[in-house]
Amino acid sequence: MPVPFETGLPGDARYHELAALFRPIFARIGEDALRRERDGVLGREQLRWLTDAGFARLRTPVALGGFGARLSDLFLLLAELATVDVNLAHIWRNHFSFVEDRVHAGDDPRSAVWLERLGRGEIIGGGWSESGALTQSTIETTITPVDGGWSVDGVKYYSTGSVYATWFTVLAVDPEGTKVIALVRADQPGVEIGDDWDGFGQKLTGSGSVTYRAARVALDDAIPYESRYTYQSQYYQSVLHSLLVGIGRALLRDGVAALRARRRSHDNGTRAEASADPQILEVIGRVSALSFAAESALAQSALQVDRYVDSGSDADRQASWLAVAQAQSIITDAVLESATIVFDALGASGTSETIALDRHWRNARTLSSHNPRIFKLRLAGDALVNDADPTAH
Repeated sequence: MPVPFETGLPGDARYHELAALFRPIFARIGEDALRRERDGVLGREQLRWLTDAGFARLRTPVALGGFGARLSDLFLLLAELATVDVNLAHIWRNHFSFVEDRVHAGDDPRSAVWLERLGRGEIIGGGWSESGALTQSTIETTITPVDGGWSVDGVKYYSTGSVYATWFTVLAVDPEGTKVIALVRADQPGVEIGDDWDGFGQKLTGSGSVTYRAARVALDDAIPYESRYTYQSQYYQSVLHSLLVGIGRALLRDGVAALRARRRSHDNGTRAEASADPQILEVIGRVSALSFAAESALAQSALQVDRYVDSGSDADRQASWLAVAQAQSIITDAVLESATIVFDALGASGTSETIALDRHWRNARTLSSHNPRIFKLRLAGDALVNDADPTAH
């Protein structure tokens, strides 16, 4: 029986029709993903395969040449891509966030221009967090008017997708202290991209620092932060869930393959062949159950996000936030447990650098550290017990 590869809710023909366009490319990307991760090779060529196939147009409206996909479609497709290459899947997080901005602001004349441009495959990188800031909301990067446009100065870190980016969406403050999103061209003299991410996972996502020194921005390419879409939290967290679900499914795939290839058993085992030992088979069964739980949590929470995107109601806003927070706990726990117990089925051979199973734990632990689940669980509990609005934070 093959290890499941496809995601999507049973009977969702719309999703599977869309996914069928990209699955051959995902399979091709997976052919040398392990080698690229082991050797530290960036997936530039693989990214081009995706953009040539129109992956960047998933959320672009059909009227503008896109697929008009639902957010849930995007999340589930990212999970399929993450199953074969979680680094390549991660670089789309900031890109599709800006696409969401422009889809949300459909009456802004700039939106159609940007959606068409991004649909051609120009990639958006992030410019949000600042490593020296006391809190995430502290912004020291500035944007000032100059010569009929703008100038951006500052340093950003955790700039996912930076080494692949054509543009950066940079969070800055103007002279009045108002938050602004500046669209900064990546290849100009005032931008210095440092591929210096020092985390032990997600090494090939281009998540290091980007320095802006009088980087120029066109007059119309500075957008008020307050105009952004209202479900940013649900979006950003759900993408991380997609990546984790992909890792969970890769753990199952690689665990099954490694156990099938294992020729030795342990003296304390119950069978001469490890693949026939019921205790070892139980471990793989447990990994499969954890993967199923994670994928189910992603799918159900994604539907709640779709519902809010469609309705815009306050009730759906809070329900979608709560669903994503609950999914975060389930998915994080499930994938981290899988990444640990899979080694119980493989013995010392499971630690071989040839199969690099440790990459799954390192990548999952790194992704899970972006937004600690303990805080989300506290807010969820406060909402349920005290009717607090979790989206107010």
